[in-house]
Amino acid sequence: MLYHYTDFAAFDGIIRCAELRLNNILNMNDTSEMRFFMNGICHAVVEKLEAGGEGEKSRLIEKFFRKELEEEFRYSAYAACFSKYRDDAAQWERYGHLGQGVCIAFHENLMQKMTGGAVSLQTVYYQKDMREHRLVDEFYDLIMKGEKFSEIQQELRGIMNEAWVQSAAFKHPSFTREKERRLVITPFILNEFAVEPKYHVSAGRIKKYYPLDLNRMCGRLGLHRSELIGEIIVGPTSSQSIPILQDYLVDCGLNALKDRISMSDCPLRKPTS
Repeated sequence: MLYHYTDFAAFDGIIRCAELRLNNILNMNDTSEMRFFMNGICHAVVEKLEAGGEGEKSRLIEKFFRKELEEEFRYSAYAACFSKYRDDAAQWERYGHLGQGVCIAFHENLMQKMTGGAVSLQTVYYQKDMREHRLVDEFYDLIMKGEKFSEIQQELRGIMNEAWVQSAAFKHPSFTREKERRLVITPFILNEFAVEPKYHVSAGRIKKYYPLDLNRMCGRLGLHRSELIGEIIVGPTSSQSIPILQDYLVDCGLNALKDRISMSDCPLRKPTS
Protein backbone atom coordinates (compact mmCIF):
# COMPACT_ATOMS: atom_id res chain seq x y z
CA MET A 1 0.00 0.00 0.00
CA LEU A 2 0.96 3.63 -0.48
CA TYR A 3 -0.19 5.96 2.29
CA HIS A 4 -1.21 9.55 1.54
CA TYR A 5 -1.42 11.71 4.68
CA THR A 6 -3.47 14.87 4.28
CA ASP A 7 -6.13 17.12 5.81
CA PHE A 8 -9.89 16.69 5.39
CA ALA A 9 -10.22 19.49 2.81
CA ALA A 10 -7.80 17.69 0.46
CA PHE A 11 -9.44 14.38 1.37
CA ASP A 12 -12.75 15.79 0.10
CA GLY A 13 -11.12 16.66 -3.22
CA ILE A 14 -9.84 13.12 -3.63
CA ILE A 15 -12.94 11.28 -2.39
CA ARG A 16 -15.90 13.40 -3.47
CA CYS A 17 -14.40 15.19 -6.48
CA ALA A 18 -12.28 12.18 -7.59
CA GLU A 19 -9.39 14.55 -8.16
CA LEU A 20 -5.82 13.91 -7.07
CA ARG A 21 -3.84 17.16 -7.09
CA LEU A 22 -0.21 17.09 -8.12
CA ASN A 23 1.52 20.19 -6.75
CA ASN A 24 4.67 21.92 -7.90
CA ILE A 25 7.64 20.36 -6.13
CA LEU A 26 9.27 23.80 -5.90
CA ASN A 27 6.39 24.83 -3.60
CA MET A 28 6.77 21.88 -1.24
CA ASN A 29 8.59 21.93 2.08
CA ASP A 30 11.68 20.41 0.44
CA THR A 31 11.84 23.14 -2.20
CA SER A 32 15.64 23.08 -2.57
CA GLU A 33 15.94 19.37 -3.31
CA MET A 34 15.71 19.61 -7.14
CA ARG A 35 18.43 22.26 -7.09
CA PHE A 36 20.51 20.23 -4.65
CA PHE A 37 20.34 17.25 -7.02
CA MET A 38 21.17 19.24 -10.17
CA ASN A 39 24.07 21.05 -8.49
CA GLY A 40 25.37 17.75 -7.16
CA ILE A 41 25.34 16.15 -10.62
CA CYS A 42 27.03 19.23 -12.09
CA HIS A 43 29.81 19.27 -9.48
CA ALA A 44 30.44 15.54 -9.91
CA VAL A 45 30.72 15.86 -13.71
CA VAL A 46 33.00 18.91 -13.45
CA GLU A 47 35.18 17.14 -10.89
CA LYS A 48 35.55 14.09 -13.13
CA LEU A 49 36.45 16.21 -16.16
CA GLU A 50 39.01 18.26 -14.24
CA ALA A 51 40.58 15.10 -12.86
CA GLY A 52 41.11 13.99 -16.46
CA GLY A 53 42.68 17.29 -17.49
CA GLU A 54 39.59 18.49 -19.37
CA GLY A 55 39.44 21.99 -17.92
CA GLU A 56 37.85 23.63 -20.95
CA LYS A 57 35.07 21.04 -21.17
CA SER A 58 34.45 21.27 -17.43
CA ARG A 59 33.93 25.04 -17.74
CA LEU A 60 31.51 24.57 -20.66
CA ILE A 61 29.37 21.99 -18.88
CA GLU A 62 29.33 24.09 -15.69
CA LYS A 63 28.08 27.07 -17.73
CA PHE A 64 25.47 24.82 -19.35
CA PHE A 65 24.17 23.65 -15.95
CA ARG A 66 24.16 27.20 -14.58
CA LYS A 67 21.97 28.34 -17.48
CA GLU A 68 19.64 25.37 -16.93
CA LEU A 69 19.18 26.18 -13.26
CA GLU A 70 18.13 29.72 -14.17
CA GLU A 71 15.21 28.09 -16.04
CA GLU A 72 14.24 25.71 -13.25
CA PHE A 73 10.59 26.71 -13.11
CA ARG A 74 10.17 25.69 -16.76
CA TYR A 75 11.33 22.20 -15.77
CA SER A 76 9.20 22.00 -12.65
CA ALA A 77 7.74 18.61 -11.85
CA TYR A 78 4.41 18.18 -10.07
CA ALA A 79 3.82 15.43 -7.57
CA ALA A 80 1.53 13.77 -5.07
CA CYS A 81 3.48 12.22 -2.22
CA PHE A 82 2.99 8.87 -0.51
CA SER A 83 4.78 6.92 2.18
CA LYS A 84 5.29 3.19 2.58
CA TYR A 85 4.69 3.65 6.32
CA ARG A 86 1.26 3.08 7.78
CA ASP A 87 0.07 5.14 10.74
CA ASP A 88 3.42 6.85 11.22
CA ALA A 89 3.86 9.63 13.80
CA ALA A 90 6.25 11.71 11.68
CA GLN A 91 3.92 11.54 8.67
CA TRP A 92 0.94 12.56 10.77
CA GLU A 93 2.77 15.56 12.19
CA ARG A 94 4.33 16.73 8.93
CA TYR A 95 1.59 16.03 6.38
CA GLY A 96 -1.53 14.94 8.28
CA HIS A 97 -2.51 18.29 9.79
CA LEU A 98 -0.66 17.53 13.03
CA GLY A 99 -2.57 14.27 13.37
CA GLN A 100 -5.97 15.93 12.97
CA GLY A 101 -6.23 14.83 9.34
CA VAL A 102 -6.66 11.55 7.53
CA CYS A 103 -4.60 8.98 5.67
CA ILE A 104 -5.75 7.26 2.46
CA ALA A 105 -4.16 3.93 1.60
CA PHE A 106 -3.86 3.32 -2.16
CA HIS A 107 -3.07 0.01 -3.82
CA GLU A 108 0.43 0.50 -5.21
CA ASN A 109 0.05 -2.02 -8.05
CA LEU A 110 -3.04 -0.20 -9.36
CA MET A 111 -1.33 3.19 -9.10
CA GLN A 112 1.54 1.78 -11.13
CA LYS A 113 -0.84 0.62 -13.86
CA MET A 114 -2.20 4.16 -14.18
CA THR A 115 1.16 5.64 -15.15
CA GLY A 116 2.57 6.29 -18.61
CA GLY A 117 3.70 9.19 -20.79
CA ALA A 118 4.47 12.20 -18.61
CA VAL A 119 3.07 10.46 -15.49
CA SER A 120 5.35 8.16 -13.49
CA LEU A 121 5.39 6.53 -10.06
CA GLN A 122 8.87 7.08 -8.68
CA THR A 123 10.69 5.81 -5.63
CA VAL A 124 12.35 8.70 -3.85
CA TYR A 125 16.03 8.15 -3.18
CA TYR A 126 18.13 9.89 -0.56
CA GLN A 127 21.73 10.63 -1.46
CA LYS A 128 24.30 13.29 -0.65
CA ASP A 129 27.27 12.28 -2.81
CA MET A 130 26.31 12.25 -6.51
CA ARG A 131 29.60 10.90 -7.84
CA GLU A 132 28.22 7.37 -8.16
CA HIS A 133 24.96 8.40 -9.85
CA ARG A 134 24.62 6.90 -13.34
CA LEU A 135 23.89 10.30 -14.90
CA VAL A 136 27.39 11.51 -14.03
CA ASP A 137 28.90 8.85 -16.28
CA GLU A 138 26.33 9.55 -19.00
CA PHE A 139 27.18 13.25 -19.05
CA TYR A 140 30.90 12.54 -18.90
CA ASP A 141 30.89 9.93 -21.70
CA LEU A 142 28.84 12.21 -23.96
CA ILE A 143 31.09 15.22 -23.37
CA MET A 144 34.21 13.16 -24.05
CA LYS A 145 32.64 11.74 -27.21
CA GLY A 146 32.34 15.06 -29.05
CA GLU A 147 35.29 17.13 -30.21
CA LYS A 148 33.14 20.28 -30.11
CA PHE A 149 30.50 21.13 -27.53
CA SER A 150 28.13 22.24 -30.31
CA GLU A 151 28.14 18.69 -31.77
CA ILE A 152 26.46 17.13 -28.75
CA GLN A 153 23.78 19.71 -27.95
CA GLN A 154 20.81 17.51 -28.91
CA GLU A 155 22.06 14.47 -26.99
CA LEU A 156 22.99 16.69 -24.07
CA ARG A 157 19.45 18.03 -23.99
CA GLY A 158 18.10 14.47 -23.76
CA ILE A 159 20.27 13.64 -20.73
CA MET A 160 19.47 16.99 -19.13
CA ASN A 161 15.74 16.29 -19.44
CA GLU A 162 16.33 12.94 -17.75
CA ALA A 163 18.24 14.72 -14.98
CA TRP A 164 15.30 17.06 -14.35
CA VAL A 165 12.94 14.05 -14.21
CA GLN A 166 15.28 12.30 -11.74
CA SER A 167 15.51 15.42 -9.59
CA ALA A 168 11.77 15.17 -8.89
CA ALA A 169 12.38 11.95 -6.95
CA PHE A 170 15.32 13.14 -4.88
CA LYS A 171 15.41 14.30 -1.27
CA HIS A 172 18.13 15.09 1.21
CA PRO A 173 19.25 12.07 3.32
CA SER A 174 17.70 13.67 6.43
CA PHE A 175 14.29 12.68 4.97
CA THR A 176 15.21 8.99 4.59
CA ARG A 177 12.81 7.95 7.35
CA GLU A 178 9.83 8.93 5.16
CA LYS A 179 10.35 6.03 2.72
CA GLU A 180 8.52 8.05 0.09
CA ARG A 181 7.11 7.33 -3.35
CA ARG A 182 5.80 10.03 -5.65
CA LEU A 183 3.26 10.12 -8.43
CA VAL A 184 5.01 12.61 -10.71
CA ILE A 185 4.01 14.64 -13.76
CA THR A 186 6.78 16.18 -15.86
CA PRO A 187 4.84 18.35 -18.37
CA PHE A 188 7.99 19.66 -20.07
CA ILE A 189 8.75 16.18 -21.46
CA LEU A 190 5.80 16.30 -23.87
CA ASN A 191 4.86 19.20 -26.12
CA GLU A 192 1.19 18.40 -25.57
CA PHE A 193 0.01 17.08 -22.23
CA ALA A 194 -3.57 15.85 -21.93
CA VAL A 195 -4.17 17.34 -18.47
CA GLU A 196 -4.67 21.09 -18.25
CA PRO A 197 -3.21 22.88 -15.22
CA LYS A 198 -5.44 24.58 -12.68
CA TYR A 199 -4.81 27.29 -10.10
CA HIS A 200 -5.65 27.44 -6.41
CA VAL A 201 -6.14 31.01 -5.20
CA SER A 202 -5.82 31.71 -1.48
CA ALA A 203 -5.57 34.94 0.47
CA GLY A 204 -1.76 34.76 0.36
CA ARG A 205 -0.86 33.47 -3.10
CA ILE A 206 -1.77 31.59 -6.27
CA LYS A 207 -0.58 28.00 -6.72
CA LYS A 208 -0.49 26.03 -9.96
CA TYR A 209 -1.32 22.32 -9.90
CA TYR A 210 -2.29 19.45 -12.19
CA PRO A 211 -5.50 17.54 -11.36
CA LEU A 212 -5.65 13.84 -12.16
CA ASP A 213 -9.15 12.50 -12.79
CA LEU A 214 -9.35 9.32 -10.72
CA ASN A 215 -12.63 8.22 -12.30
CA ARG A 216 -11.11 8.38 -15.76
CA MET A 217 -7.85 6.72 -14.72
CA CYS A 218 -9.67 3.89 -12.92
CA GLY A 219 -12.10 3.56 -15.82
CA ARG A 220 -9.24 2.79 -18.18
CA LEU A 221 -8.46 -0.23 -15.99
CA GLY A 222 -12.10 -1.27 -15.72
CA LEU A 223 -12.20 -0.34 -12.02
CA HIS A 224 -14.43 1.72 -9.77
CA ARG A 225 -12.36 4.27 -7.87
CA SER A 226 -13.31 2.65 -4.55
CA GLU A 227 -11.19 -0.34 -5.64
CA LEU A 228 -8.12 1.91 -5.71
CA ILE A 229 -8.43 2.60 -1.98
CA GLY A 230 -7.72 -0.12 0.55
CA GLU A 231 -8.21 1.78 3.80
CA ILE A 232 -8.98 5.16 5.34
CA ILE A 233 -7.24 5.95 8.64
CA VAL A 234 -8.54 8.81 10.79
CA GLY A 235 -5.75 10.78 12.47
CA PRO A 236 -4.76 10.20 16.11
CA THR A 237 -5.78 13.69 17.25
CA SER A 238 -8.81 14.04 14.97
CA SER A 239 -12.31 14.69 16.35
CA GLN A 240 -13.94 13.22 13.23
CA SER A 241 -17.12 11.21 13.89
CA ILE A 242 -16.86 7.77 12.24
CA PRO A 243 -20.65 7.47 11.57
CA ILE A 244 -20.63 10.86 9.83
CA LEU A 245 -17.60 9.85 7.78
CA GLN A 246 -19.43 6.66 6.79
CA ASP A 247 -22.51 8.66 5.73
CA TYR A 248 -20.25 10.96 3.73
CA LEU A 249 -18.69 8.02 1.85
CA VAL A 250 -22.10 6.50 1.09
CA ASP A 251 -23.41 9.84 -0.21
CA CYS A 252 -20.29 10.11 -2.41
CA GLY A 253 -21.25 6.79 -4.01
CA LEU A 254 -18.42 4.95 -2.26
CA ASN A 255 -20.38 2.49 -0.13
CA ALA A 256 -17.58 -0.05 -0.33
CA LEU A 257 -15.28 2.26 1.65
CA LYS A 258 -17.52 2.76 4.71
CA ASP A 259 -16.28 -0.50 6.21
CA ARG A 260 -12.62 0.30 5.47
CA ILE A 261 -12.32 3.05 8.07
CA SER A 262 -10.03 2.66 11.06
CA MET A 263 -8.78 4.94 13.81
CA SER A 264 -5.07 5.60 14.17
CA ASP A 265 -3.28 3.75 16.94
CA CYS A 266 -0.46 6.29 16.94
CA PRO A 267 0.02 7.77 20.47
CA LEU A 268 0.37 11.33 19.20
CA ARG A 269 -0.56 14.01 21.70
CA LYS A 270 -3.35 16.37 20.89
CA PRO A 271 -2.12 19.94 20.38
CA THR A 272 -2.58 22.15 23.43
CA SER A 273 -4.42 25.44 23.07
